[in-house]
Amino acid sequence: MHTYGYGAKDGDDKITVDNYYTGEPLTIPLSTDKTVMENASAYFARYEKLKRTKESLTGLISETERTIQQLASILHSLELIENEADLAAIRSELVSYGFIKRPAAKKGASVGKSKPIHYVTEDGFHIYVGKNNAQNDELTFKLANGNDWWFHAKQIPGSHVIVKTEGRELPDKVFEIAASIAAYYSSGKASEKLDVDYVIKKEIKKPNHSPSGFVVYYTNYSMTVKPQIYGVSQIVV
Repeated sequence: MHTYGYGAKDGDDKITVDNYYTGEPLTIPLSTDKTVMENASAYFARYEKLKRTKESLTGLISETERTIQQLASILHSLELIENEADLAAIRSELVSYGFIKRPAAKKGASVGKSKPIHYVTEDGFHIYVGKNNAQNDELTFKLANGNDWWFHAKQIPGSHVIVKTEGRELPDKVFEIAASIAAYYSSGKASEKLDVDYVIKKEIKKPNHSPSGFVVYYTNYSMTVKPQIYGVSQIVV
């Protein structure tokens, strides 16, 4: 408007200018009770307000998407509940993120600590599966060493799966078994085939202030497998 102010005079109800982005003519309505400069200032003020609104909404959309992802991961965790300790772990996560209020303390015996699922292959490789986000963090950043292997269904909610190497090289068969287990313990369990990412643990990073269970990695391998459990025995503690 300031640029094209010379093309309009006070009292005009519109001005035609070139669209900056397309080069096509663009007609802009004007308020006849304002001067050309007042119209220009009003449009600029409106632009600034809309710009601030867009920036605010962009941040809100990103925050909402993160919340949806977190709730989706918690929903997956609900499917893996085996006992009261598992339920208590999920309840604690919901409280920590403000999704629910902390329940009143109950008298009675402690429910104990939720434990991950533990398998061992025929050739002695131990495989651990997180049943909730707290366990996922614990497996990935406390149990796993730098040269252990990490598996996760690609871009969908699922458990962190850790294979302990104990200094040994993983056979191809163990990679396939672990990937199949990671696919099975994911929201894509019912799929015929599923893509699974796997990476050596030292490549896994957790951004500051990120929610539990959230990690990033930039170098990884992927394979397509059938979601299933095979070639392992479960260790029940």
